[in-house]
Amino acid sequence: MPLPPLVEPVAALSAAEAERTARHLVLADLGELGQRRLRAAHVAVVGAGGLGSPVVLALAAAGVGTLTVIDDDVVELSNLQRQVLHRLADVDAPKVDSAVRVAADLAPETTVLPVRERLTAANAEELLAGADLVIDGSDTFETRALVADACERLGVPLVWGVVQEFAAQVTVFWSAPPAGAPPVVLSDLYPPGAVGELPSCAAVGVLGALCLQVGSVLAMEAIKLIAGIGEPLLGRVLLIDALRGRMSEVPLRGRGETNVAPASAPAPAAVPHVAVDAFDDEISAGAVVLDVREADEVATGAIPGARHTPLADVLGRPEAFAAEGRIVVVCQRGLRAVRAAAALRNAGTDAVVLTGGMDAWSAR
Repeated sequence: MPLPPLVEPVAALSAAEAERTARHLVLADLGELGQRRLRAAHVAVVGAGGLGSPVVLALAAAGVGTLTVIDDDVVELSNLQRQVLHRLADVDAPKVDSAVRVAADLAPETTVLPVRERLTAANAEELLAGADLVIDGSDTFETRALVADACERLGVPLVWGVVQEFAAQVTVFWSAPPAGAPPVVLSDLYPPGAVGELPSCAAVGVLGALCLQVGSVLAMEAIKLIAGIGEPLLGRVLLIDALRGRMSEVPLRGRGETNVAPASAPAPAAVPHVAVDAFDDEISAGAVVLDVREADEVATGAIPGARHTPLADVLGRPEAFAAEGRIVVVCQRGLRAVRAAAALRNAGTDAVVLTGGMDAWSAR
């Protein structure tokens, strides 16, 4: 449903700003009034990484007046595949410094307030206070929960997105929306205790181009809320499947309403694990060891006799292993092995996971 504008507009745009945003000024729904609302807005962006990078670029280019960018990390070479704020020369420099530089290059009228500090339960409300809207581009569920809790207490809208591998989710949470719009918060999507251990980006990867797409959607949701145009994703979850080129949505109801969990696939059954102490017994009984790590990881050391097939190849053709009998799947720590074993079991193979992966086997 359409919502009223989030902020009051500034009195006027400068001549330079009006010229720079001229294509916004002629948009029927946004126009000069909407652009003045963007100029008045203060958006807090948590994270200057894969999602925060395109968000900062898009909102600075759009003419948002103030951006608070919160990130305590420094740029690493492996960030550059998806974190488009940063350049080679920025490696080892604070990520928030890139946000200040790039926003100034795009839109001198935009003020960037860099906060090189880790967001915690103790400081979350203080760091986010004063923002009209928050965009969460963090990369751990622990931080996302802290941001969501702080926004819920502050009563400000939270534009929320998550990306992993080739898939993404985007929605809007708001504990105190305008009259007529039911509140929806993070716990409506993920009840406490519903999220277990999640694999990191370093463990399973993420498509860089998808981060740009999702960051653009996050920025668009912020613009809609600020200017009071269109229909924000409050009460809806946008699902993106990049490999299949599909975008869909599912409804999300607040507490007290019927909830529809946004899942692109049924939750998999628990995958059996084998402790490292029982590994030799599995080998003696004829089990095949399947190492699903990448070639560069295998080159640093592998279990003797293990068959090497990268995770992507296993997921692409799990039926190819149907004749192998019992399979013990191994990765570095166990997270990728769970995915591989689940796919193999769904294809009819008796697959289990070595608990702790190569790290546990090497430690033994």
